[in-house]
Amino acid sequence: MVAPPDSPPDNDVLWARSLHYSYNAAGPALTGLSIGVRTGEVLAVTGPRGSGKTTLLRCLSGLLVPQQGEIRFNGTPLHTLRHAARERLRLERFGWIDPEPHLVPELRAWENAALPLLLRGSSHRAARSAATEWLERLDIGRVARRSPAALSQAERQRVCVARALAATPAVLFADEPTAALHRADHTHVLRTLASAARSHGITVLLATHDDEVARVADRSFALLDGRRHDSPSAGDTAPEGPTTEGRASCSLSV
Repeated sequence: MVAPPDSPPDNDVLWARSLHYSYNAAGPALTGLSIGVRTGEVLAVTGPRGSGKTTLLRCLSGLLVPQQGEIRFNGTPLHTLRHAARERLRLERFGWIDPEPHLVPELRAWENAALPLLLRGSSHRAARSAATEWLERLDIGRVARRSPAALSQAERQRVCVARALAATPAVLFADEPTAALHRADHTHVLRTLASAARSHGITVLLATHDDEVARVADRSFALLDGRRHDSPSAGDTAPEGPTTEGRASCSLSV
């Protein structure tokens, strides 16, 4: 077992050491997990349902505070920030995609996609332009003026993906982002995420139990019962082992 370093490497945008998190009677969700997420990569976290993938993403994004361990974003300790500071960081630097689409029903599709930018204080015109660009790239520009109730499940999920990308986050957390999509939509969304990482400088942390989804990543590692479930190799910051390399064609420049 390789001990994690005392401080994050210079090229790690996210770094966590010895994370522990338990849901009371449900038992531990993370047990001493360490991870380094490199600037400019798509990293897939794989494993069966209940293995700790979502809990890890929630801890790394500031939605949950680990009960033990430390997390740093660009060197700043995330685990010690107060709630309001974590919320501000999430709004300004992070994006999130849930397995199921969650939209504001009173807003049109483009307004939902533009919402993070509007909350940041961007002009109405700039926010609408960015949102429309991503709706077009996801092949749903035609629904920009429709309400969520008038959209299909797949269209609503694509609006959520556009919302996460439109604000150009430093890190995008994607928790089973294609779970609500048909196979054709599934492939297009994955390609868009990989393309966004390359073209817009977005680091993507992708949780999935689907091997096909994981193949778009530069690296992947498996979780099982809240622990890394792979073997050690040089160059990895986590104690339980390395990541496996993804397809060379998906190497990113974020």
